[in-house]
Amino acid sequence: MIGVDASTANAGTDGHLGDPRWPVAERVADAVRRRFPADVLAVAVHGPLAHGDDDGGGDGELGLLVVTYRPGAGPPAATRRVDGVLVDLTVAGADDYLARARTITSLWPLTADRFVTTRPLHDPTGWLRTLRDEHLGRLARARPAEFSTAARRAWYRGSAAHARAARLAEWYETDQALLMLGEARLAAASVSGLLSRTYFRDPGDAVRRTGLAGADMTEVGRVLTRQAEELAARGRPVDGTVDDLLDG
Repeated sequence: MIGVDASTANAGTDGHLGDPRWPVAERVADAVRRRFPADVLAVAVHGPLAHGDDDGGGDGELGLLVVTYRPGAGPPAATRRVDGVLVDLTVAGADDYLARARTITSLWPLTADRFVTTRPLHDPTGWLRTLRDEHLGRLARARPAEFSTAARRAWYRGSAAHARAARLAEWYETDQALLMLGEARLAAASVSGLLSRTYFRDPGDAVRRTGLAGADMTEVGRVLTRQAEELAARGRPVDGTVDDLLDG
């Protein structure tokens, strides 16, 4: 699993003030606290920028998390460009977000980093540390079958996207085929992450680290075939009967 340096997770913004995203992040955090003083529990940066080694040169997206005491409180979730910086604002109630952190889904390789690596802009109670500990504790308790079951769901998503991409290519719908091939690559990367308990910073990191970034239709198909064989070996075959379908 991709590790997290304790000195990086939940660290401040010192040393990164040259990146134009940090001033925008601090302005948003200040505005949120000023407009919703009774609702906001924590505000944090997540995503590649939170790791402290992001090489986006200030051109990447700024991911911000606003945690509220109650669901539905605080500002609405939104995406806007502010002073040339694309800001993606996620807003969640504290209990709901902790529940997400305790759940293993087929998207786990693409979501886990948000629970583990954050940089607080406002966290007076240390809630972000609780979030991290809750998620890591859930991983420690997770059974192998939970990950293989989630991997099978991701595999179905990848297999469907790959089949659709192949059919579109036959129809010379090249642009649509490439979009579906991209979905198949990402789903296959998610399967790999689930089978190895590896999470990624973002979709680009997922396909890059799994060697799927430049994979063509044939190679993605071979990867999916190997993954189906591994899932079967783990007791999670991708093919089954009607009774298997109804039994879940």
